[in-house]
Amino acid sequence: MKLVNSSFWKPYLLLLPALIILVGLFLGGVALAIMQSLGYFPLLGLEEFTFDYFREIFADPHFLTSLGYSLYISLVSAVISVIVGVFFAFQLMRLADRYRVINILYKLPIIVPHIVVALLIFLLFTQSGFWARLAYRLGWIEEMSQFPALIFDRRGIGIIFAYLWKQIPFVTLIVYTIFKNINQRWEQVALNLGASKIQVFWNIYLPLAMPGIASAFIIIFAFSFGAFEIPLLLGPSYPRTLPVLAYQRYASSDLSQRPYAMAITVVISLISILLILIYKKIMDYYQLKK
Repeated sequence: MKLVNSSFWKPYLLLLPALIILVGLFLGGVALAIMQSLGYFPLLGLEEFTFDYFREIFADPHFLTSLGYSLYISLVSAVISVIVGVFFAFQLMRLADRYRVINILYKLPIIVPHIVVALLIFLLFTQSGFWARLAYRLGWIEEMSQFPALIFDRRGIGIIFAYLWKQIPFVTLIVYTIFKNINQRWEQVALNLGASKIQVFWNIYLPLAMPGIASAFIIIFAFSFGAFEIPLLLGPSYPRTLPVLAYQRYASSDLSQRPYAMAITVVISLISILLILIYKKIMDYYQLKK
């Protein structure tokens, strides 16, 4: 019994020094952010807890605009990624076995760092980028300045393009894995009974893959909502997404902005936790249906 117990605890004991550092830094940062968001910032002489900073940011039109902008970019990019990713996954069912290189190529964007994706989108879609130069050479536009402003624009098209580059392959990978594990006999029976491929997709594959699709949507929506690099590099000067707004206030030389930055960060975290709870509810719902 002692041998069993010692072998059970040994890996955890070996990992304990690293876990103490990682968990300590993480929890310490979270605790510090929460305390500062509640007004406890002794460096500025603030030693009383208060919800005033939360009330003030929710009364601030700039914060509300950034919140709506973040939700808009996250929702649009997530919806498009799911629709296109599910379509690609269904097509891969027919192509991946014939052309194995496709099974490798579609995964490559997943491993590309976000900062590299931002650079690629910038080089391709700016008014002096590749597509603008090509349109000018072909005579489609008289000046490159006539090319649509897709980067640093208020519609967030450049940001959405960058997210689509990363998220569509991610959704495709998840849904394709689910599709491959569905019993192929169901499709064969449906086709023999006269169903079209579209009917097979809507009535067999899509309902069975819905838990995975829902989880993929929640994951990419939460990631887009909390992402920082791409909105900072490709986004407009106004409005800013919430993570960029929090960074601007945190990096301000005016230290009195620090509690506001932490309050924004806490709001982002709470929304992310809410998304996790929604994800759990979705999974529980589909588990009960089974």
